[in-house]
Amino acid sequence: MGRLLVLCYGLVAYSIFFLTFLYAIGFVGNVFVPKSIDSGTAGPLAMSIIINLLVLSVFAIQHTIMARPGFKAWFTKIIPEAMERSTYVLLSSLALILIYWGWQPMLGVVWNVEGTLAGTLLTVLFWFGWLIVLTSTFLINHFDLFGLSQVYANFKKQDFEPTGFRKILFYKLVRHPIMTGFIIAFWAAPMMSTGHLLFSVVTTAYIYIGVKFFEEKDLRAELGEVYHEYAKEVGAFIPGLGKDK
Repeated sequence: MGRLLVLCYGLVAYSIFFLTFLYAIGFVGNVFVPKSIDSGTAGPLAMSIIINLLVLSVFAIQHTIMARPGFKAWFTKIIPEAMERSTYVLLSSLALILIYWGWQPMLGVVWNVEGTLAGTLLTVLFWFGWLIVLTSTFLINHFDLFGLSQVYANFKKQDFEPTGFRKILFYKLVRHPIMTGFIIAFWAAPMMSTGHLLFSVVTTAYIYIGVKFFEEKDLRAELGEVYHEYAKEVGAFIPGLGKDK
């Protein structure tokens, strides 16, 4: 019964994540969803900036702390190890929902090329960015990344064996294609509002800082020389740029 409950917990966490991920596409792209990054009535600019930075910070802090090996080692003394990844995914999804709920529109126009060839190209690039994100999760094992493999192995009374290092497709071009896809999707806007610009600047800065000072450090400690050699061959976010010397 305990293993079944853990499995159900993982399935619920994944379902919430997947719906939240789909909503993120609509939120950033101003399509399909009831509340997007530019929907609603703009309030006082200073207050909007403060609130938006606050909700983005909640996600950044949660995402950064819970991803660290030291936190995982402590956390799995409190909850079953099989639930750790699903819990991380669930709380990350709730932090994203907080952004969707609390985001304050800032409707000043930075650029607007809607209805032009440039706007069409940016729209295509927007969808391509999300395609890179989703495809890249499957290249490194989507179900490991979002906790399903762990809860299923626990249900089957098997040891979880994580997928090892894989250098395929997008991972031959950049070390962090998921993050590259996010950056593309966030910036490829035919109409860039001041709110969207704030979102893009802050999330891009967070991605850079999080990868450079935290995720890369963890990967080097975990994979050792294999990752060091990989980093000498492949750029971090842009092909050819950010290689180790």
